[in-house]
Amino acid sequence: MFTGIVEELGRVVRLDVIGDSARLAVDAPAVTQDARAGDSIAVNGCCLTVADLHDGVFTADLMAETLARTTLGTLATGDRVNLERALRVSDRLGGHVVQGHVDATAEIIDRRHGEHWDLVRLGLPRDLARYVAVKGSIAVDGVSLTVVDVDDGDAPGDTPSLSVGLIPETLHRTTLGVRAPGDRVNLEVDVMSKYVERLLGTSAGEGAA
Repeated sequence: MFTGIVEELGRVVRLDVIGDSARLAVDAPAVTQDARAGDSIAVNGCCLTVADLHDGVFTADLMAETLARTTLGTLATGDRVNLERALRVSDRLGGHVVQGHVDATAEIIDRRHGEHWDLVRLGLPRDLARYVAVKGSIAVDGVSLTVVDVDDGDAPGDTPSLSVGLIPETLHRTTLGVRAPGDRVNLEVDVMSKYVERLLGTSAGEGAA
């Protein structure tokens, strides 16, 4: 479990594709200081298990599901990635509850630069739109963000979308500072909304019980 508060910008050392899986190596001197094999580290919002660790570089295995559902399979040597170690019971929950289970990828549609912050609009997969609420939380590439607005895409031809605001700290400390329209990012919606839906016995296309 994570909070969506990025601890370090790591650098991809290599990505070795092995059939329908891959092995990722990341240079991460800060988050590996107290890490060991078997620990969990979120890479761009995806929870990975440390398989090996040496001189500040950790490696993790990516299975087919991870490659299909996230952007990790498109990483290249030298790319920067958002890193966060798993939450300890004694830690402050500065962001929101993030599982590290990416729901889907989304494309950045638009980016508007402000004097002290940026407003970024993302496409939203239609099957996830019902889990996103204005002023709710969402993880974008592992960064805990507050939803500014949501467009459900109800008009013919429209695609659902959401916007998030990026403060200077986020722009400086995460990869979102350099993401541009056309780039794809990992999305994880607030898991609490899924539990509420499950308890109410509703799903996509169904009315309230």
